[in-house]
Amino acid sequence: MIKMQVVADIGGIPGVDCKGFCKYCYFKKVKETEPLGCVSCSPGKIGCSRCGEELKESKNNFKLPFAVMSEVQNTLMLGNYRDQNLKINISGGGDVSCYSHLNELTATLNQFGLNTHLGYTSGKGFDDGEIAKTLINNGVDEVTYTVFSTDYKLRKEWVNDSNPKESLKALKIFSENIEVHGASVIIPGVNDGDVLLKTCSDLESWGVKAMILMRFANTTNQGLILKNAPILNDVKTHSVDEFKDLVKEINSQFNLRVTGTPVFDPETNAPFAIAKSGNEIYLQFIQDVTGEATVVSSKIAGPYIAKIFEKIEAINVNVISTEKEIACLITKDDLEDIDLSEVKDTVIIPGRSFVHSLDAERIFSKDGKERIVGRGPDKLSVDGEMSGTLTEEQVIEKELEEFRELVQAINFFGMKKR
Repeated sequence: MIKMQVVADIGGIPGVDCKGFCKYCYFKKVKETEPLGCVSCSPGKIGCSRCGEELKESKNNFKLPFAVMSEVQNTLMLGNYRDQNLKINISGGGDVSCYSHLNELTATLNQFGLNTHLGYTSGKGFDDGEIAKTLINNGVDEVTYTVFSTDYKLRKEWVNDSNPKESLKALKIFSENIEVHGASVIIPGVNDGDVLLKTCSDLESWGVKAMILMRFANTTNQGLILKNAPILNDVKTHSVDEFKDLVKEINSQFNLRVTGTPVFDPETNAPFAIAKSGNEIYLQFIQDVTGEATVVSSKIAGPYIAKIFEKIEAINVNVISTEKEIACLITKDDLEDIDLSEVKDTVIIPGRSFVHSLDAERIFSKDGKERIVGRGPDKLSVDGEMSGTLTEEQVIEKELEEFRELVQAINFFGMKKR
């Protein structure tokens, strides 16, 4: 039975509560910026905690263990999880392995009969690899481990790991005893190629079951929206197609459950499994499109979405792909670049995009034509971090649910057909 996971947020600030930035860290060059605006802002004011401090993760130091436990207990009581098969996911803005109260927190959770999952950790805080045994005894039965490479020198240089042999020793102990998901941000010319093959070979031999490959982002259109591009000078990132091919290659060579983000999952065909040729039978479960609208999305998702609307013969819907590659990281700057002559009277923007309604309405009326702006669902598919725990049928079920929500938004906000 798949366990439901409840997050235990330990807090922490990137670069501070992780023994220093990794060389490739997204937060490494974050600048002070005005809040971007988002769906969580109040209607008349641009800016809130989600699109401000929470996005930068800049003002939340590690919490004391009793505060974390209190939040977990409140979540469990308010969520009525008594009959659920539960696991606690310890996560935060800092590195979990650097949380000085990790032993105490896991032991306390274990006393309540709760097993734990250590969310993304590089292991830099494990100065003695034997701590893994203690944590396993404390009920830790799952870890997501940012490996980067099993080459000690590369970890020391790129992950800023002062004790790479000990952190990898901890990873090996975890892998031999509990469920471990490996993860690596892939830097072309650094930890891809033969280095990646060696890393995956080591992980497979240690007992790791899954591996998430993360494409390194280095430009604004790839997702660096906090004036922090480029993170690394003179590094050319993989194109989407190159990265997809890399994921396919690694998946074919190792007995690991390999997924990639932002693309793709060889087993479930996520993202957008319902767009795959041969899966048209599932599209009958999307209701008729009776409204007319323009759907704004990302460079990666847009073509998939357009293909799906074409297959269900939604002739009154057109899809505009921005240069931003991740839809939930679209900002008002991306909307400014859209040719308004291609935009219908109703526009649907991604639900989680960092755009305030005031900005969206202003931008889409610059040509003197007042347009209705609505928001679609938060997601239309699942990324490699989530799809790795799902079957293709489960991915398709989630995608159908989200597309039905999108069509509902089009039918609600869009003008009716004559």
